[in-house]
Amino acid sequence: MYTRLAKVIAHFCGRPAVFVTAFGTIVLWGVSGPLFGFSDTWQLLINTSTTIITFLMVFLIQNTQNRDTEAIQVKLDELIRATQGARNALMDMEEMDDQQLNAIRAQYARMARLARRGESTAANGARNAAAGQEDAVADDDPDGEPLRR
Repeated sequence: MYTRLAKVIAHFCGRPAVFVTAFGTIVLWGVSGPLFGFSDTWQLLINTSTTIITFLMVFLIQNTQNRDTEAIQVKLDELIRATQGARNALMDMEEMDDQQLNAIRAQYARMARLARRGESTAANGARNAAAGQEDAVADDDPDGEPLRR
């Protein structure tokens, strides 16, 4: 029930009319200042209202963001799984620790540098093997498990 309610409220609050209404409320509050002598009660009204609304919206926004992120991860995992030659070990990267992520990120950064220079990783790997060097872009994940390509 909370998820459904959060989705409806977040969708509603993202509309331009809601922004215009909120902006109009602030303008009305500002214009009414002289009528109330810029009193403490006048200031407390807007401060309390905006604090409560902001506090509640943080949870709604986080809920919708978490749901959207999970949906995107599932879709990306399906694309990786369905793509021939893709590294299936990347499907749960969000569960890896920082060391594992950094190792994979370094592999892809190296592949990008090689691509900018017009070299393929396979050609560079063969060249390094011929020179007796280990290729930094290995076919193993950071745990040493072979990756399916």
